[in-house]
Amino acid sequence: MGHPVEHASSRAAGAGLPPGQRLQRGWPVTHYGPVPKFRPERWEFRVFGATADAGPHVWDHERFTALPYATVVADLHCVTKFSMLGAEWGGIPARTVLELAPPAADVTHVMVWAEYGFSSNLRLADFATDRTIFATHRDGELLTAEHGFPVRLIVPQLYAWKGPKWVRGIEYMTADRRGFWEERGYHNLGDPWKEQRYSYQEGPGDGPEL
Repeated sequence: MGHPVEHASSRAAGAGLPPGQRLQRGWPVTHYGPVPKFRPERWEFRVFGATADAGPHVWDHERFTALPYATVVADLHCVTKFSMLGAEWGGIPARTVLELAPPAADVTHVMVWAEYGFSSNLRLADFATDRTIFATHRDGELLTAEHGFPVRLIVPQLYAWKGPKWVRGIEYMTADRRGFWEERGYHNLGDPWKEQRYSYQEGPGDGPEL
């Protein structure tokens, strides 16, 4: 499958701070709701929706974490205005998932699903960059539960809410649909270099009507 090109707004690690951000020492814990309890015997990662073969693809925890491991050095920009620069994220690249469970030709977006029904929508082109990763480790250490263990998505070119903690799967979509925070006033696209923080900043074509 040919992968969509990266959006020009994405930035490499070390490109500096986006507008309105401040450098953060350490890694604050920020999330909505309780920390889920990990039960490996019940955990599965699902790819569903408009898949190329019209069926779901499912991995249990052992098989998912046995997929080829890679690392990405990337920044993390939180919409609450702190940024962590140059962290090393280890895990399974999004492109690996796209290759093993390809989307149908008319897919334009993905919905990332996490514990408790939390969701975040992404353009397929943002999801498919070679720097988007389902992270299991940071700086060589296994993620803690508070930071998203066993899997969190890192999408370096977007605000961090676009990469949920405790990910359980992705849904391929042929049209855009807002996720949890996008329905509650956050910008549908979330580019930190354009300070796309809130839905009132959206222009025509940035997302579905609220």
